[in-house]
Amino acid sequence: MTTDRFIVEVEKGKEGVDGGSPSVGSVYRSIYAKDGFPEPADDLLSCWDIFRLSAEKSPDNPMLGRREIADGKAGKYVWQTYKEVYDIVIKLGNSIRTIGVGKGEKCGIYGANSPEWIISMEACNAHGLYCVPLYDTLGAGAIEFIICHAEVSLAFSEEKKISELLKTAPNSTTYLKNIVSFGEVSNVQRVEAERHGLSIYSWDQFLKLGEGKHFELPEKKRSDICTIMYTSGTTGDPKGVLLTNESIIYLLEGVKKLLKTINEELTSKDVYLSYLPLAHIFDRVIEELFIYEAASIGFWRGDVKILVEDIAALKPTIFCAVPRVLERIYNGLQQKLSDGGFLKKTLFNFAFNHKHSNMVKGKPHEQAAPLFDKIVFKKVKEGLGGRVRLILSGAAPLAAHIESFLRVVACAHVLQGYGLTESCGGTFVSIPNELQMLGTVGPPVPNVDIRLESVPEMGYDALASKPRGEICIRGKTLFSGYYKREDLTQEVFIDGWLHTGDVGEWQPDGAMKIIDRKKNIFKLSQGEYVAVENLENIYSHVAAIESIWVYGNSYESYLVAVVCPSKIQIEHWAKEHNVSGDFETICQNQKTKEFILGEFNRVAKDKKLKGFELIKGVHLDTVPFDMERDLITPSYKKKRPQLLKYYQKEIDEMYNKANK
Repeated sequence: MTTDRFIVEVEKGKEGVDGGSPSVGSVYRSIYAKDGFPEPADDLLSCWDIFRLSAEKSPDNPMLGRREIADGKAGKYVWQTYKEVYDIVIKLGNSIRTIGVGKGEKCGIYGANSPEWIISMEACNAHGLYCVPLYDTLGAGAIEFIICHAEVSLAFSEEKKISELLKTAPNSTTYLKNIVSFGEVSNVQRVEAERHGLSIYSWDQFLKLGEGKHFELPEKKRSDICTIMYTSGTTGDPKGVLLTNESIIYLLEGVKKLLKTINEELTSKDVYLSYLPLAHIFDRVIEELFIYEAASIGFWRGDVKILVEDIAALKPTIFCAVPRVLERIYNGLQQKLSDGGFLKKTLFNFAFNHKHSNMVKGKPHEQAAPLFDKIVFKKVKEGLGGRVRLILSGAAPLAAHIESFLRVVACAHVLQGYGLTESCGGTFVSIPNELQMLGTVGPPVPNVDIRLESVPEMGYDALASKPRGEICIRGKTLFSGYYKREDLTQEVFIDGWLHTGDVGEWQPDGAMKIIDRKKNIFKLSQGEYVAVENLENIYSHVAAIESIWVYGNSYESYLVAVVCPSKIQIEHWAKEHNVSGDFETICQNQKTKEFILGEFNRVAKDKKLKGFELIKGVHLDTVPFDMERDLITPSYKKKRPQLLKYYQKEIDEMYNKANK
């Protein structure tokens, strides 16, 4: 493997010993860290210092913004400065201490992103409380589990989530003693809370508790736990990931070093739209990075249907997204193209091919077709506010055709990253203007070491000429363990290396390509092993589908799949092939299923899949996999046991039909 572009080798790989430990590949790190990992400043000891130093250096910079609402209509963004936010945080911290909550205790934060969410988090950071984010999308059952497991004594909550929080009583009230609303508290809620022995406060009421009082901030160390971030979990109960001040600080230093090296450094003038869940590590570390640079964070109104309006009003410079959001943008653009007529389509295709061709030849995106950027692609850029220079996709794989399309038309760098809560988020990220990195997550961020470990049962060899194996991570960004689950910690944390469970393949330029998932492997009745995530990645290349879940078991000899088709693509196909009806009717038509299966066979042949890896039956669902039905996690990972339970009837029908 040649590694002379984006990574450097720091340790040689070695064979496993006597069939015991598996072979491990060489250890690599970012070429930007060839002289060592970046070190934080001596006065940066905790996440509190990230905010405190920015408030001291840039007190008048706009920090947190939300749209003003007048007569039910949203207006411009109104901002609180770093100094104004700092003053509220100090008041809030005094109130927290007034009710007897102090360093080392657990504080839950429940609700959609808002200025109050960040203010509550910073108050926790100031007084050394463990911040325990509660996913906005989680129901009372999971919230109750986290409150009890983490022993949360104080919870801040979005006003409309108070009733959901109260449903966790009486079980949660063994630990939970105080609730603070981000807004008001109704009389009904107050009566219900008091019935369970809970103290409940409105935001303004709680802030007044600390008026005229002063509490010294406790000493904080880098080794202190800053947050317990519960992973949404594809199976079983959520796991509490313990993250220290050190892990977050070192992650930020690595990202800063990377951005500076590729000439995309963040500044205090940058603006970020906060809409991805703050309870997820992806958004949390991005917002910490913006706070570190004394930059501005504007919050959405919490409704995906009007997200575009918030983007237009805020005009962000950096836009982070999960693939589902970018898929919506892509499908919307495809629909506009489809409705635009022959001339418009022809001009767009010519401009796209011209710019793409120049980018393939190595031209930076801004130099590849400047004229077409102004007359053809300008509207795409304006759709994201007109100022976006970096689009970062994370949390799940982004389909290659969408990434390729957006790299050309968005007039911005489109980067794909990879990380886990356990690695404090961003561990790999692709490099701007490197078109060959399409479909990869790029090289490592310059603060971690990476190696691959062979997975013999799946045929992955870390020492082969094209190294493949389980991705393992070493560095100061790693978590301290799973809260109260030493057994699970020891499973994934071995000799200082975090075993991710994801299977990767080093590319010749040093980028990492995620190709499989170690645990998602099952045996068919003829004894063949199937690596299901790898197959889903391959079949996802079919343009007519948006998502796919592949299923098989040891009682059957072949695979079946549940597919969420692309409405635009399927309706276009139906029109050309005289298949009538609405989208639901078209998807129930046997001809449509045969078309999808034919497309799968075409891709399978192209990718040289084996016979047992072919899909023999398909069910089409017009409703995408969603959290409402508990089919995916908040970070859009498939919940396979839940998918099987939900689609068991359709699975049985597919097998019964094929076995007749």
